[in-house]
Amino acid sequence: MIIEVRSVSVPVLVLAMSAACCLGFGFVLQQNAAQRAPPGDFLSPRLLLDLMRMPRWLGGTALMVAGMGLGAVALGRGELSLVEPLLATNLLFALVLSRHRTRQPLGRQGWVGLALLAGGVTAFVVAGRPSGGHALADPLRRWLIIGGMIGLALLLTGYAKRSRLTSGPALLAVAAGTLYGVQDALTRVSGQRFSEGGLVELLSGWQPYAVAALGVTGLVLVQSAFETAPLQMSLPALTAAQPLAGIACGVGLLGDRLRTDTVALSWEAAGLAAIVAGIVLLGMHPAMPQGGAERARVRDVRTG
Repeated sequence: MIIEVRSVSVPVLVLAMSAACCLGFGFVLQQNAAQRAPPGDFLSPRLLLDLMRMPRWLGGTALMVAGMGLGAVALGRGELSLVEPLLATNLLFALVLSRHRTRQPLGRQGWVGLALLAGGVTAFVVAGRPSGGHALADPLRRWLIIGGMIGLALLLTGYAKRSRLTSGPALLAVAAGTLYGVQDALTRVSGQRFSEGGLVELLSGWQPYAVAALGVTGLVLVQSAFETAPLQMSLPALTAAQPLAGIACGVGLLGDRLRTDTVALSWEAAGLAAIVAGIVLLGMHPAMPQGGAERARVRDVRTG
C-alpha cells in the first residue's frame, strides 16, 4: 500500500491541486459576473464579448486560464486518469471562496461531501494506479470516441435550449465538462507532439486547433449555464462530467492503464461514485452563490 501511494508524482500532485485552486476561484468569480449578462446572450458568442466588459469576469477568466495552464503542465507530466480526479477538487476551492463571502458554516453536509470527494480521489488513484501508455493509432476508434463525446455534448445542448430555466444549466454544464474532458486528452497529445518535434511538429497537427475550438465552445456553454442559474445547478455537473470524460479519453485514446482485477475495479468504481456524490453534496451546499435564482424566476415570469 505504501508503494502504491508513493507512485503518485509529487510535482503532478502539486500542479494539479494548484490548477484546481485557480479553477475553483475562477468559476465563482465568473458566475458572479455572468448572472448580470443580458438574457439575449444565452448560448451566443456575443455573451463573451459582453462579459469582457466586466472586471470581475476578466479576473475569474484569468484564474481559469492559469488553472488550465497548470493543468496542461500536469497532464504533460502525469497520466490523464490521474490528473482528472485531482482537478475535480476545484469544487473544494470554490466552496472555500463562497464560504468566505457568505459566512456559511461547513456543517454536516460540507464535511461529508469533503470526505467523499477526498476519499474517492484517494481510492481511485491508489486502487487504479494509473500508468501512462501510448496514444492509440487506430483512427476509427479515435474518431468514434471523440465523435461520441462531441455528439453527446451537442445532444445535451439541444435539450438545454428547450429547458433553459429548469434543467438547462445542468445539461449545459455536463456538455461543457464532456468537451473539457476531450480537450484535456488532446492537450496531452499536443504536449507530446511539442516535446517530440517542437513548435513545427505541434502546429502541423490538428490537435492544438481542436483544443482551442473546444475551449471556446466549452466557455460559451459554461457562461450560459452561469448566466441562467445559481452555481449550485451548474458547477457540480461540470465538475463531475469532466473527470469522467477525461478518464474515458485517457483509457480509450491515450492508452492509459488502470488495474483491472476484480478488487481494483471495485475500488475504482466506488472511488468514482464517491467523487460524484461528494461533488453533488459540496455543490449543493448553502454557501454556494444563490444569485442567479431570483433572476431565473424573473425570466420565467417574462417568458411565461
